[in-house]
Amino acid sequence: MSIEEAIKKKLHVNEEEENTYRNDYLENRMEELKKRVREHLLKENSKNKKLLLEAKALQTAIWHYLEKESEKEFRDLLLTNKERQILAEEIRQQMIGYGIIDPLVKDESITEIMINGIHQIFIEQRGQLALALDEDGNPLAFQNETELLNLIEKIVAPINRKIDESDPIVDARLPDGSRVNIVIRPVSLEGPIVTIRKFPDNPYTMEQLIEFGAIDQRVASLLHRLVNAKYNIVISGGTGSGKTTFLNALSMYIPPRERIITVEDSAELKLNQIVNLVRLETRPPNIEKKGEITMRDLVKTALRMRPDRIVVGEVRGGEALDMLQAMNTGHDGSLTTGHANSAADMLSRLETMVLMSGLELPISAIRRQISSAVEIIVQLGRMRDGSRKVLQITEVREMVNGEIDCVDLFKWKMDPHLSTNSCLVGQLESTGEDLMQTGKWEAAGYGECVLSDALVEEWS
Repeated sequence: MSIEEAIKKKLHVNEEEENTYRNDYLENRMEELKKRVREHLLKENSKNKKLLLEAKALQTAIWHYLEKESEKEFRDLLLTNKERQILAEEIRQQMIGYGIIDPLVKDESITEIMINGIHQIFIEQRGQLALALDEDGNPLAFQNETELLNLIEKIVAPINRKIDESDPIVDARLPDGSRVNIVIRPVSLEGPIVTIRKFPDNPYTMEQLIEFGAIDQRVASLLHRLVNAKYNIVISGGTGSGKTTFLNALSMYIPPRERIITVEDSAELKLNQIVNLVRLETRPPNIEKKGEITMRDLVKTALRMRPDRIVVGEVRGGEALDMLQAMNTGHDGSLTTGHANSAADMLSRLETMVLMSGLELPISAIRRQISSAVEIIVQLGRMRDGSRKVLQITEVREMVNGEIDCVDLFKWKMDPHLSTNSCLVGQLESTGEDLMQTGKWEAAGYGECVLSDALVEEWS
């Protein structure tokens, strides 16, 4: 290589490095500008809640703040009118939608969206996990981490939450009620992780759950009678087994004339048939770690609001004690859910949660509280074929030798001849045991309670 060629090559390399540096600088400044405009819009939206819902007003506001910032701190970008139009459209899409996952959020057949960093997005659809694909069949992915962080910012801003390195874990919800969990660095080593649990706009009814094969008509009729007769019912199951969905469907059996108080971490229940309905939702602490309102605070408050029944979205801590006391003090027919792998495990979990209340109660007193409060446990399960089913209907009876006696009334039995790995076939079968606590049943005018398969069939 001649000296002239070497000099030309060096100049060419320097020019490429300079262009790369310039492009990176412009890209960063563009992102800063878009972030600044979004901050202005979110601040204005906190005053005018309809801003993001009115397309014309939003477009005007975006253009106003874009021009304002472009002529002040971002004059170095020397933006043309065409470039401002492109930026304005990008900002508008970021403000009203959810970027590349927007179609997934709007797809009613998708029940869960799992974002594992910028390169992997998984969905749960019809009970099965799969990679999210675009229209061309390619895996969906974010362009960079900034794009994903912008999405996270949009989710947490409306609920006045902050997420950063000092507070890297946040629970939130979308306007449609979908539950969101977010984890960012340094806790998450793979980058931002976002999990969105979606709920249908119109909650599933018990009739739809029967169509899906989650329960059969005769057992649904039994549960209808138990709810109407004001039995206290706990719905238990593992993560993703459909507890909230089933609780909502079961709550539709509550007579519409009653006054119902719902208590939830994130407002998900939709009891559309209840006229006298009060919905309570917990509040996380603010940036100063103050102002938290817990489930326990809300359950205590609900007791002072003259409820006929209390429906607690999920008990997972000391509020279990307050819930049990509510069931034992005239609020019959109360409903709640809890995490457990079986009905017996649910009783053990309730004991543990009562101990978390901070009161030093003897185990015998806790078990007496549970046995006198909880009457029925409905156990749900997510099967290997992705379906959700009712696996047990269990009656909680009295204490026997210091232990809570619980007996299965119905149990799901698989048909090994018809079942395959991709489709499990079976049904809930009567165990031959009858309901022992029949006071409420008879008071509701249902007569004698005999739970043989033949008689239960007649109710449906």
